[in-house]
Amino acid sequence: MQTPVAARERRFAIYLFLPAFLVLLVTTTVPLIYLAWTSVNRVDLTSPWIKGFAGADNYSKMLGDPRFWNSLELTVIYTGTTVVLQMLIGLGLALLVLQIPRGQGILRVAAIIPIVLAPVVVGLFWRTLVLAPDFGVLDFVMRALGFGSHDWLGDPNLALASVIVIHTWQWTPFAFLVILASLSSLPPDIFEAARIDRASSVQRFWYITLPLIRPALVIVVIMRMMVALSAFAAIFAATGGGPGSATEILNLYTYRTSFTELNFGYGAALAMVLLAVTLLVSYSMFRLRTAR
Repeated sequence: MQTPVAARERRFAIYLFLPAFLVLLVTTTVPLIYLAWTSVNRVDLTSPWIKGFAGADNYSKMLGDPRFWNSLELTVIYTGTTVVLQMLIGLGLALLVLQIPRGQGILRVAAIIPIVLAPVVVGLFWRTLVLAPDFGVLDFVMRALGFGSHDWLGDPNLALASVIVIHTWQWTPFAFLVILASLSSLPPDIFEAARIDRASSVQRFWYITLPLIRPALVIVVIMRMMVALSAFAAIFAATGGGPGSATEILNLYTYRTSFTELNFGYGAALAMVLLAVTLLVSYSMFRLRTAR
């Protein structure tokens, strides 16, 4: 039986929790339910006389939609490539910076700058100053090395690689900072014992460092995957999903279908598929985190 003091504290905690819970319910759950309802209806503003309950028609339409499969493939390539690059580069930089006894604070502050920039700003920065043909920084370097000029964002063969570089540049510092913090907290006694046992640097890294920082690595992978799957602003500002559909990941295809082609029913179904993919990846990553 609860004491009066404990009961009052519990009621007070509920009073503090309810406003935030109601706001969360209104701003997330209700729109999600409406999105799911829209996905099983015909809502096409280009043909407003064709409306009503569609059932699974919007979902079955995806099976024969080559644009959907192309966007899904691009999403997998974009997400997988950016996450792997961020992890490898972030881990390498963290191991390198850890060997620098002084100046780590300055490096950490410098690493924060790309993260705090808005994705739209990042996309425009790379589009106008770095990847612009003829007068962009990268084009200037390529011409100086004798490789000629390239339309990095206008060439279908280069556009996807270019937006992958943009995303990697912005979010690698996040992986670097998290991994560096995890490496800095490792106990030095274990490594000293390994040196006494004549373990090589590769063995110390593979059998000691990686297992100890594994939880941090998995968390970074999960967070980076979530951001990559929901990427929109930087790609939209840099390429708009083009040229053609060369950088049209599933998120951009959903946007174009809903707000350019005005087919909200099919766009909602695409959004639900993207949500399902995101939840599946999140579940798989969390299972990996808790696995032995």
